[in-house]
Amino acid sequence: MATINFGGVLENVVTREEFSLHKAQEVLKNETVAVIGYGVQGPGQALNLKDNSINVIVGQRKGTASWGKAVADGWVEGVTLFEVEEACQKGTILMNLLSDAGQMQAWNTMKKQLTDGKALYFSHGFGVTFNEKTGIVPPKNIDVFLVAPKGSGTSLRSLFLKGQGLNSSFAVYQDATGRATERALALGIAIGSGYLFETTFQKEVYSDLTGERGVLMGAIAGIFEAQYHVLRERGHSPSEAFNETVEELTQSLMPLVAENGMDWMFANCSTTAQRGALDWKGKFRIATEPVLNELYDSVLSGKEAEIVIEANSKPDYREKLQKELQEIHESEFWQTGLQVRKLRPNQQ
Repeated sequence: MATINFGGVLENVVTREEFSLHKAQEVLKNETVAVIGYGVQGPGQALNLKDNSINVIVGQRKGTASWGKAVADGWVEGVTLFEVEEACQKGTILMNLLSDAGQMQAWNTMKKQLTDGKALYFSHGFGVTFNEKTGIVPPKNIDVFLVAPKGSGTSLRSLFLKGQGLNSSFAVYQDATGRATERALALGIAIGSGYLFETTFQKEVYSDLTGERGVLMGAIAGIFEAQYHVLRERGHSPSEAFNETVEELTQSLMPLVAENGMDWMFANCSTTAQRGALDWKGKFRIATEPVLNELYDSVLSGKEAEIVIEANSKPDYREKLQKELQEIHESEFWQTGLQVRKLRPNQQ
């Protein structure tokens, strides 16, 4: 591992230079990697492994939309595509990439196939961390670890195809064979990670649940809506309000922040924007930090996990979820966004 100084804090990370793809291929050469679930993370990780010459198969329930997607992506029934139980039986490393609810439903099936020396892989520590609620308690005779890409499976795949990578965390929960760490790192490199940083199952869950409810989705969506509504109520047109709230951020500023950092953005904007941003940044931090602490406490207590599990267990959950998502889609805000995106030069 390399020791890197992150803003004055030293951390151990694993880079592609230290743990090469060739080394990953050597570690995994006698393994059969079974990707269980072909929904959000499954396609990107499975296809990247396949392209990196790892022996990989896919397990998915036949007749589902995800099964159809797997077939469309080139996985062959009876050769590289199997029902979940058969894939679990064939695999030596089971990559459990089902949804959190799906993991709970499939656990008894998977557990039967976790024989001595196999490995159980996750990209989210939810099921194991909250095992008193999920029932997912791995047997002691296997390795258990995770690699969690810091982004969607779609991004993981698209960056891989560009020769780039998405950073990932990794954690070892249980090392029964003495090879858990090298297996985890090999898979992390083989799925296309840019670099890997070490964490624990608990910390991965706490940061992930906080992040997606906070800055990554919940908070940013709420702030978007708030600013858009303020501008509309003050007499601005939908197009102006959307462009000033979303389009300028996503199309102009965020790519520059991603490339150079927010500190660079502060130093390279107009003096008017610079002064205003510096004056108001603190007010937004003061306003939101208590909310984020409340959110973290809710995650830490297990309340957020309970909400997710309870919601997913209701027979009409999908129907109600679809209604909530449809309300967002049909709002003036995001219908305006739909039209704005169509007007981008590269969209015509």
